[in-house]
Amino acid sequence: MLKSPAMMEALKPLHHLEAEAAKAHTEALVDYRAALAEFKLHKSVKESILKEELKKKVAEKIVSLGGVSSLKDMIKDAQKEDPLGLGAGPEEPKPVRYRTNDSSYEALGALLVSNPAGLLVERDELVSLLKHLDREEQSVARGFYMTGWSGMHPYTFDRITRGHIHIEAVCIGVLGNTQPARIAEYIHRANYGGAGGDGLIQRFNLLVWPDAPADWKDVDEYPNREAREKAWEVYQRLSKIDESAALKLGAEKGPYDKVPALRFDEAAQGDFRNWRTDLERRLHSGDLSPAFEGHLAKYRKLVPTLALMNHLADRGEGLISQRSLLKALATAYYLESHARRVYGSGHEAELAAAKAILKHIRNGDLTEGFTARDVHQRGWAHLTEREHVGWGLSLLVDLDYLAPSALSAGVEGGRPKVTYLVNPRSLT
Repeated sequence: MLKSPAMMEALKPLHHLEAEAAKAHTEALVDYRAALAEFKLHKSVKESILKEELKKKVAEKIVSLGGVSSLKDMIKDAQKEDPLGLGAGPEEPKPVRYRTNDSSYEALGALLVSNPAGLLVERDELVSLLKHLDREEQSVARGFYMTGWSGMHPYTFDRITRGHIHIEAVCIGVLGNTQPARIAEYIHRANYGGAGGDGLIQRFNLLVWPDAPADWKDVDEYPNREAREKAWEVYQRLSKIDESAALKLGAEKGPYDKVPALRFDEAAQGDFRNWRTDLERRLHSGDLSPAFEGHLAKYRKLVPTLALMNHLADRGEGLISQRSLLKALATAYYLESHARRVYGSGHEAELAAAKAILKHIRNGDLTEGFTARDVHQRGWAHLTEREHVGWGLSLLVDLDYLAPSALSAGVEGGRPKVTYLVNPRSLT
Protein backbone atom coordinates (compact mmCIF):
# COMPACT_ATOMS: atom_id res chain seq x y z
CA MET A 1 0.00 0.00 0.00
CA LEU A 2 1.68 3.16 -1.32
CA LYS A 3 5.10 1.52 -1.23
CA SER A 4 6.43 3.05 -4.44
CA PRO A 5 5.68 6.71 -3.54
CA ALA A 6 7.45 6.29 -0.20
CA MET A 7 10.49 4.71 -1.86
CA MET A 8 10.60 7.33 -4.60
CA GLU A 9 10.54 10.14 -2.02
CA ALA A 10 13.55 8.63 -0.27
CA LEU A 11 15.36 8.26 -3.59
CA LYS A 12 14.84 11.86 -4.73
CA PRO A 13 18.30 13.03 -3.57
CA LEU A 14 19.95 10.19 -5.46
CA HIS A 15 17.93 10.89 -8.61
CA HIS A 16 18.91 14.55 -8.30
CA LEU A 17 22.58 13.64 -8.05
CA GLU A 18 22.27 11.45 -11.12
CA ALA A 19 20.55 14.22 -13.10
CA GLU A 20 23.32 16.66 -12.13
CA ALA A 21 25.97 14.10 -13.08
CA ALA A 22 24.30 13.54 -16.47
CA LYS A 23 24.25 17.29 -17.10
CA ALA A 24 27.93 17.63 -16.14
CA HIS A 25 28.80 14.70 -18.41
CA THR A 26 27.00 16.30 -21.36
CA GLU A 27 28.99 19.51 -20.84
CA ALA A 28 32.22 17.54 -20.47
CA LEU A 29 31.50 15.74 -23.75
CA VAL A 30 31.20 19.09 -25.55
CA ASP A 31 34.60 20.16 -24.20
CA TYR A 32 36.06 16.75 -25.03
CA ARG A 33 34.87 16.85 -28.64
CA ALA A 34 36.29 20.36 -29.08
CA ALA A 35 39.60 19.26 -27.57
CA LEU A 36 39.61 16.12 -29.73
CA ALA A 37 39.01 18.12 -32.90
CA GLU A 38 41.86 20.48 -31.99
CA PHE A 39 44.13 17.50 -31.21
CA LYS A 40 43.36 15.88 -34.57
CA LEU A 41 44.08 19.18 -36.35
CA HIS A 42 47.46 19.57 -34.61
CA LYS A 43 48.22 15.93 -35.34
CA SER A 44 47.40 16.32 -39.04
CA VAL A 45 49.57 19.43 -39.36
CA LYS A 46 52.50 17.88 -37.53
CA GLU A 47 52.23 14.69 -39.57
CA SER A 48 52.44 16.72 -42.77
CA ILE A 49 55.48 18.65 -41.48
CA LEU A 50 57.15 15.44 -40.28
CA LYS A 51 56.62 13.75 -43.68
CA GLU A 52 58.19 16.69 -45.50
CA GLU A 53 61.17 16.75 -43.12
CA LEU A 54 61.61 13.00 -43.50
CA LYS A 55 61.57 13.24 -47.30
CA LYS A 56 64.29 15.90 -47.21
CA LYS A 57 66.46 13.88 -44.82
CA VAL A 58 66.07 10.72 -46.92
CA ALA A 59 67.02 12.63 -50.05
CA GLU A 60 70.07 14.12 -48.30
CA LYS A 61 71.16 10.69 -47.06
CA ILE A 62 70.85 9.19 -50.52
CA VAL A 63 72.87 12.04 -52.04
CA SER A 64 75.57 11.76 -49.39
CA LEU A 65 75.57 7.90 -49.68
CA GLY A 66 75.05 7.58 -45.97
CA GLY A 67 74.18 3.90 -46.31
CA VAL A 68 71.09 1.74 -45.88
CA SER A 69 71.63 1.26 -42.14
CA SER A 70 71.42 5.02 -41.57
CA LEU A 71 68.13 5.14 -43.48
CA LYS A 72 66.75 2.30 -41.35
CA ASP A 73 67.66 4.16 -38.17
CA MET A 74 65.97 7.27 -39.51
CA ILE A 75 62.76 5.37 -40.27
CA LYS A 76 62.79 3.79 -36.80
CA ASP A 77 63.11 7.22 -35.21
CA ALA A 78 60.14 8.43 -37.26
CA GLN A 79 58.09 5.38 -36.18
CA LYS A 80 58.75 5.69 -32.46
CA GLU A 81 55.77 5.65 -30.04
CA ASP A 82 55.08 9.40 -30.05
CA PRO A 83 57.05 11.00 -32.90
CA LEU A 84 54.76 14.05 -32.94
CA GLY A 85 55.19 14.85 -29.26
CA LEU A 86 51.45 15.38 -28.78
CA GLY A 87 50.78 12.63 -26.25
CA ALA A 88 47.77 10.31 -26.31
CA GLY A 89 45.23 13.07 -26.80
CA PRO A 90 42.21 13.98 -24.66
CA GLU A 91 40.50 11.15 -22.80
CA GLU A 92 36.75 10.74 -23.26
CA PRO A 93 34.94 11.56 -19.98
CA LYS A 94 33.14 8.65 -18.32
CA PRO A 95 29.62 9.23 -16.99
CA VAL A 96 29.21 9.20 -13.23
CA ARG A 97 26.45 6.77 -12.30
CA TYR A 98 24.73 6.15 -8.99
CA ARG A 99 22.01 3.68 -9.92
CA THR A 100 20.50 1.44 -12.57
CA ASN A 101 17.15 -0.28 -12.93
CA ASP A 102 17.69 -3.21 -15.26
CA SER A 103 21.15 -4.38 -16.35
CA SER A 104 22.71 -7.70 -17.14
CA TYR A 105 25.39 -8.57 -14.63
CA GLU A 106 28.06 -8.11 -17.31
CA ALA A 107 26.82 -4.60 -18.08
CA LEU A 108 26.63 -3.89 -14.36
CA GLY A 109 30.24 -4.99 -14.05
CA ALA A 110 31.29 -2.64 -16.85
CA LEU A 111 29.52 0.24 -15.08
CA LEU A 112 31.34 -0.59 -11.84
CA VAL A 113 34.73 -0.28 -13.51
CA SER A 114 34.12 3.45 -14.09
CA ASN A 115 32.14 3.86 -10.84
CA PRO A 116 34.28 2.12 -8.21
CA ALA A 117 32.31 3.64 -5.30
CA GLY A 118 29.48 1.24 -6.16
CA LEU A 119 26.01 1.28 -7.70
CA LEU A 120 22.44 0.91 -6.52
CA VAL A 121 20.16 -1.51 -8.37
CA GLU A 122 16.71 0.00 -7.96
CA ARG A 123 13.69 -2.26 -8.56
CA ASP A 124 10.11 -1.21 -7.95
CA GLU A 125 9.16 -4.91 -7.79
CA LEU A 126 11.91 -6.72 -5.91
CA VAL A 127 10.64 -10.30 -6.14
CA SER A 128 10.84 -10.19 -9.95
CA LEU A 129 14.62 -9.68 -9.65
CA LEU A 130 14.93 -12.43 -7.04
CA LYS A 131 13.00 -14.92 -9.18
CA HIS A 132 15.10 -13.96 -12.20
CA LEU A 133 18.27 -14.75 -10.24
CA ASP A 134 16.74 -18.06 -9.12
CA ARG A 135 16.85 -19.42 -12.66
CA GLU A 136 19.50 -22.03 -13.30
CA GLU A 137 20.90 -20.13 -16.28
CA GLN A 138 21.35 -17.07 -14.04
CA SER A 139 23.49 -18.83 -11.44
CA VAL A 140 26.59 -16.80 -12.41
CA ALA A 141 24.64 -13.53 -12.17
CA ARG A 142 23.35 -14.62 -8.75
CA GLY A 143 26.92 -15.24 -7.62
CA PHE A 144 27.97 -11.81 -8.90
CA TYR A 145 25.23 -10.09 -6.87
CA MET A 146 26.23 -12.06 -3.77
CA THR A 147 29.87 -11.06 -4.27
CA GLY A 148 28.85 -7.40 -4.50
CA TRP A 149 27.26 -7.46 -1.04
CA SER A 150 30.53 -7.06 0.87
CA GLY A 151 31.84 -4.20 -1.30
CA MET A 152 35.40 -5.51 -0.93
CA HIS A 153 35.88 -8.52 -3.19
CA PRO A 154 37.50 -8.26 -6.65
CA TYR A 155 35.85 -9.74 -9.74
CA THR A 156 37.23 -10.41 -13.21
CA PHE A 157 35.33 -10.96 -16.47
CA ASP A 158 37.09 -12.69 -19.35
CA ARG A 159 34.83 -12.77 -22.41
CA ILE A 160 35.59 -13.15 -26.09
CA THR A 161 33.34 -10.22 -26.99
CA ARG A 162 33.98 -7.92 -24.01
CA GLY A 163 37.58 -8.90 -23.41
CA HIS A 164 39.19 -8.57 -19.99
CA ILE A 165 37.34 -6.51 -17.37
CA HIS A 166 38.64 -6.33 -13.80
CA ILE A 167 36.77 -4.73 -10.90
CA GLU A 168 38.98 -3.99 -7.91
CA ALA A 169 36.13 -4.19 -5.37
CA VAL A 170 32.55 -5.02 -6.40
CA CYS A 171 30.03 -2.92 -4.45
CA ILE A 172 26.32 -3.37 -5.23
CA GLY A 173 23.29 -2.18 -3.29
CA VAL A 174 19.78 -3.42 -4.09
CA LEU A 175 16.62 -1.55 -3.13
CA GLY A 176 13.04 -2.48 -3.90
CA ASN A 177 9.61 -3.24 -2.54
CA THR A 178 6.98 -5.93 -2.94
CA GLN A 179 3.67 -7.16 -1.59
CA PRO A 180 3.63 -9.15 1.67
CA ALA A 181 2.16 -12.24 -0.01
CA ARG A 182 4.89 -12.30 -2.67
CA ILE A 183 7.80 -11.99 -0.26
CA ALA A 184 6.20 -14.54 2.06
CA GLU A 185 5.94 -17.01 -0.79
CA TYR A 186 9.52 -16.33 -1.87
CA ILE A 187 10.86 -16.77 1.68
CA HIS A 188 9.00 -20.08 2.00
CA ARG A 189 10.27 -21.37 -1.35
CA ALA A 190 13.86 -20.19 -0.76
CA ASN A 191 14.07 -21.84 2.65
CA TYR A 192 11.73 -24.83 2.20
CA GLY A 193 12.78 -27.92 4.12
CA GLY A 194 14.87 -26.03 6.67
CA ALA A 195 17.86 -25.63 4.34
CA GLY A 196 18.08 -21.88 4.89
CA GLY A 197 18.79 -21.01 1.26
CA ASP A 198 22.16 -19.95 -0.16
CA GLY A 199 22.28 -16.57 1.56
CA LEU A 200 20.90 -14.27 -1.13
CA ILE A 201 17.74 -13.21 0.71
CA GLN A 202 19.75 -13.02 3.97
CA ARG A 203 21.87 -10.28 2.41
CA PHE A 204 18.88 -7.92 2.45
CA ASN A 205 19.74 -6.58 5.89
CA LEU A 206 17.31 -3.65 5.85
CA LEU A 207 14.11 -5.69 5.44
CA VAL A 208 11.10 -3.91 6.90
CA TRP A 209 7.45 -4.94 7.05
CA PRO A 210 5.40 -1.94 8.23
CA ASP A 211 1.87 -2.41 9.54
CA ALA A 212 -1.01 -0.66 7.87
CA PRO A 213 -2.83 1.64 10.30
CA ALA A 214 -6.10 0.33 11.70
CA ASP A 215 -7.92 3.45 10.55
CA TRP A 216 -7.23 5.99 7.81
CA LYS A 217 -6.60 9.59 8.68
CA ASP A 218 -5.88 12.40 6.25
CA VAL A 219 -2.68 14.25 7.12
CA ASP A 220 -1.91 17.45 5.23
CA GLU A 221 1.30 19.07 6.45
CA TYR A 222 4.07 21.05 4.88
CA PRO A 223 7.28 19.01 4.51
CA ASN A 224 9.99 19.77 7.04
CA ARG A 225 12.16 21.76 4.67
CA GLU A 226 15.05 22.10 7.11
CA ALA A 227 15.24 18.34 7.69
CA ARG A 228 14.96 17.61 3.98
CA GLU A 229 17.70 20.06 3.05
CA LYS A 230 19.92 18.62 5.75
CA ALA A 231 19.42 15.12 4.37
CA TRP A 232 20.08 16.26 0.80
CA GLU A 233 23.28 17.94 1.95
CA VAL A 234 24.49 14.60 3.31
CA TYR A 235 23.90 12.97 -0.09
CA GLN A 236 25.74 15.79 -1.86
CA ARG A 237 28.70 15.68 0.49
CA LEU A 238 29.12 11.90 0.65
CA SER A 239 28.78 11.53 -3.13
CA LYS A 240 32.09 13.38 -3.47
CA ILE A 241 34.07 11.05 -1.20
CA ASP A 242 36.64 9.11 -3.18
CA GLU A 243 39.71 7.28 -1.92
CA SER A 244 41.83 10.39 -1.44
CA ALA A 245 38.99 12.13 0.43
CA ALA A 246 38.52 9.06 2.62
CA LEU A 247 42.19 9.09 3.56
CA LYS A 248 41.92 12.77 4.50
CA LEU A 249 39.04 11.85 6.83
CA GLY A 250 41.36 9.51 8.70
CA ALA A 251 40.76 6.25 6.88
CA GLU A 252 43.58 3.73 6.65
CA LYS A 253 44.59 1.54 3.73
CA GLY A 254 47.26 -1.11 3.93
CA PRO A 255 49.31 -2.32 0.96
CA TYR A 256 47.00 -5.32 0.43
CA ASP A 257 43.66 -3.63 1.20
CA LYS A 258 41.14 -3.05 -1.58
CA VAL A 259 39.43 -0.08 0.05
CA PRO A 260 40.33 2.32 2.88
CA ALA A 261 38.65 1.80 6.24
CA LEU A 262 37.88 3.74 9.41
CA ARG A 263 38.22 2.14 12.85
CA PHE A 264 36.17 2.38 16.04
CA ASP A 265 37.42 4.45 18.93
CA GLU A 266 38.17 2.61 22.18
CA ALA A 267 34.71 3.01 23.72
CA ALA A 268 32.92 1.98 20.52
CA GLN A 269 35.24 -1.00 20.10
CA GLY A 270 34.39 -2.26 23.59
CA ASP A 271 30.64 -1.95 22.98
CA PHE A 272 30.97 -3.65 19.62
CA ARG A 273 32.85 -6.59 21.13
CA ASN A 274 30.16 -7.04 23.79
CA TRP A 275 27.39 -6.93 21.17
CA ARG A 276 29.30 -9.32 18.90
CA THR A 277 29.79 -11.79 21.78
CA ASP A 278 26.05 -11.85 22.46
CA LEU A 279 25.31 -12.24 18.75
CA GLU A 280 27.69 -15.19 18.34
CA ARG A 281 26.14 -16.94 21.35
CA ARG A 282 22.70 -16.60 19.79
CA LEU A 283 23.95 -17.85 16.44
CA HIS A 284 25.46 -20.96 18.06
CA SER A 285 22.54 -21.67 20.40
CA GLY A 286 20.64 -23.85 17.93
CA ASP A 287 17.42 -22.01 18.79
CA LEU A 288 17.15 -20.18 15.45
CA SER A 289 15.93 -21.53 12.12
CA PRO A 290 18.75 -21.91 9.56
CA ALA A 291 17.28 -19.14 7.40
CA PHE A 292 16.92 -16.61 10.22
CA GLU A 293 20.28 -17.61 11.69
CA GLY A 294 21.88 -16.84 8.33
CA HIS A 295 20.15 -13.47 8.27
CA LEU A 296 21.36 -12.45 11.74
CA ALA A 297 24.88 -13.63 10.91
CA LYS A 298 25.01 -10.87 8.28
CA TYR A 299 24.58 -8.31 11.08
CA ARG A 300 28.32 -8.73 11.70
CA LYS A 301 28.70 -6.45 8.68
CA LEU A 302 25.46 -4.49 9.03
CA VAL A 303 26.24 -2.90 12.40
CA PRO A 304 29.72 -1.56 11.48
CA THR A 305 28.33 -0.37 8.14
CA LEU A 306 25.52 1.58 9.82
CA ALA A 307 27.99 3.00 12.35
CA LEU A 308 30.21 4.23 9.51
CA MET A 309 27.23 5.81 7.74
CA ASN A 310 26.14 7.56 10.95
CA HIS A 311 29.69 8.79 11.52
CA LEU A 312 30.00 10.28 8.02
CA ALA A 313 26.47 11.72 7.99
CA ASP A 314 27.30 13.58 11.22
CA ARG A 315 30.48 15.01 9.64
CA GLY A 316 32.69 12.78 11.74
CA GLU A 317 36.39 12.45 11.06
CA GLY A 318 38.94 9.99 12.36
CA LEU A 319 37.83 7.17 14.63
CA ILE A 320 34.15 6.16 14.62
CA SER A 321 32.52 7.28 17.86
CA GLN A 322 30.54 5.34 20.43
CA ARG A 323 27.50 7.50 19.63
CA SER A 324 27.57 6.41 15.99
CA LEU A 325 27.79 2.76 17.05
CA LEU A 326 24.94 3.02 19.58
CA LYS A 327 22.70 4.50 16.90
CA ALA A 328 23.63 1.57 14.64
CA LEU A 329 22.84 -0.97 17.37
CA ALA A 330 19.44 0.64 17.96
CA THR A 331 18.71 0.42 14.24
CA ALA A 332 19.79 -3.24 14.15
CA TYR A 333 17.45 -4.01 17.06
CA TYR A 334 14.59 -2.41 15.12
CA LEU A 335 15.50 -4.26 11.91
CA GLU A 336 15.68 -7.61 13.69
CA SER A 337 12.06 -7.25 14.82
CA HIS A 338 11.02 -6.76 11.20
CA ALA A 339 13.23 -9.59 9.97
CA ARG A 340 11.57 -11.97 12.43
CA ARG A 341 8.22 -11.05 10.94
CA VAL A 342 9.45 -11.45 7.36
CA TYR A 343 10.95 -14.89 7.98
CA GLY A 344 7.93 -15.91 10.00
CA SER A 345 5.75 -14.94 7.05
CA GLY A 346 7.29 -17.76 5.06
CA HIS A 347 4.73 -20.08 6.64
CA GLU A 348 1.76 -17.82 5.87
CA ALA A 349 1.22 -19.19 2.36
CA GLU A 350 1.39 -22.72 3.74
CA LEU A 351 -1.03 -21.91 6.55
CA ALA A 352 -3.44 -20.05 4.25
CA ALA A 353 -3.52 -23.01 1.84
CA ALA A 354 -4.10 -25.49 4.67
CA LYS A 355 -6.98 -23.39 6.07
CA ALA A 356 -8.55 -23.12 2.60
CA ILE A 357 -8.38 -26.89 2.03
CA LEU A 358 -9.86 -27.58 5.45
CA LYS A 359 -12.68 -25.12 4.76
CA HIS A 360 -13.61 -26.89 1.51
CA ILE A 361 -13.49 -30.29 3.23
CA ARG A 362 -15.97 -29.07 5.85
CA ASN A 363 -18.17 -27.53 3.15
CA GLY A 364 -18.32 -30.88 1.37
CA ASP A 365 -16.43 -29.64 -1.70
CA LEU A 366 -13.71 -32.27 -1.12
CA THR A 367 -14.64 -35.83 -0.18
CA GLU A 368 -12.77 -38.92 0.96
CA GLY A 369 -10.06 -39.97 -1.49
CA PHE A 370 -9.52 -36.59 -3.17
CA THR A 371 -6.22 -35.73 -4.86
CA ALA A 372 -4.04 -32.65 -5.07
CA ARG A 373 -5.30 -32.18 -8.63
CA ASP A 374 -8.89 -32.09 -7.36
CA VAL A 375 -7.89 -29.18 -5.13
CA HIS A 376 -5.84 -27.24 -7.68
CA GLN A 377 -8.16 -27.43 -10.67
CA ARG A 378 -11.01 -25.64 -8.85
CA GLY A 379 -9.13 -22.33 -8.77
CA TRP A 380 -10.06 -21.61 -5.16
CA ALA A 381 -8.49 -18.70 -3.27
CA HIS A 382 -5.01 -19.47 -1.87
CA LEU A 383 -4.98 -22.70 -3.93
CA THR A 384 -4.26 -21.46 -7.46
CA GLU A 385 -0.59 -22.54 -7.34
CA ARG A 386 0.37 -26.21 -7.29
CA GLU A 387 3.13 -25.47 -4.81
CA HIS A 388 0.67 -23.83 -2.40
CA VAL A 389 -1.65 -26.85 -2.64
CA GLY A 390 1.27 -29.16 -1.87
CA TRP A 391 2.35 -27.07 1.12
CA GLY A 392 -1.19 -26.97 2.50
CA LEU A 393 -1.71 -30.72 2.12
CA SER A 394 1.66 -31.46 3.76
CA LEU A 395 0.76 -29.27 6.74
CA LEU A 396 -2.64 -30.95 7.17
CA VAL A 397 -0.94 -34.37 7.04
CA ASP A 398 1.59 -33.25 9.66
CA LEU A 399 -1.28 -32.08 11.90
CA ASP A 400 -3.18 -35.38 11.38
CA TYR A 401 -6.14 -33.76 9.65
CA LEU A 402 -5.38 -35.87 6.58
CA ALA A 403 -3.68 -39.19 5.87
CA PRO A 404 -2.11 -39.90 2.47
CA SER A 405 -2.98 -43.23 0.93
CA ALA A 406 -0.41 -45.48 -0.70
CA LEU A 407 0.53 -44.61 -4.26
CA SER A 408 -1.86 -46.24 -6.70
CA ALA A 409 -2.15 -46.23 -10.47
CA GLY A 410 -5.29 -45.15 -12.25
CA VAL A 411 -7.83 -47.58 -13.70
CA GLU A 412 -6.11 -47.46 -17.08
CA GLY A 413 -2.60 -47.29 -15.67
CA GLY A 414 -0.59 -44.08 -15.95
CA ARG A 415 1.31 -42.22 -13.27
CA PRO A 416 0.66 -43.24 -9.65
CA LYS A 417 -1.23 -40.69 -7.57
CA VAL A 418 -1.73 -39.93 -3.89
CA THR A 419 -5.24 -39.76 -2.49
CA TYR A 420 -6.08 -38.31 0.90
CA LEU A 421 -8.19 -39.78 3.68
CA VAL A 422 -9.98 -37.34 5.97
CA ASN A 423 -9.69 -37.61 9.73
CA PRO A 424 -13.28 -37.39 11.15
CA ARG A 425 -12.18 -34.63 13.51
CA SER A 426 -11.42 -32.47 10.45
CA LEU A 427 -15.17 -32.19 9.89
CA THR A 428 -15.83 -30.48 13.22
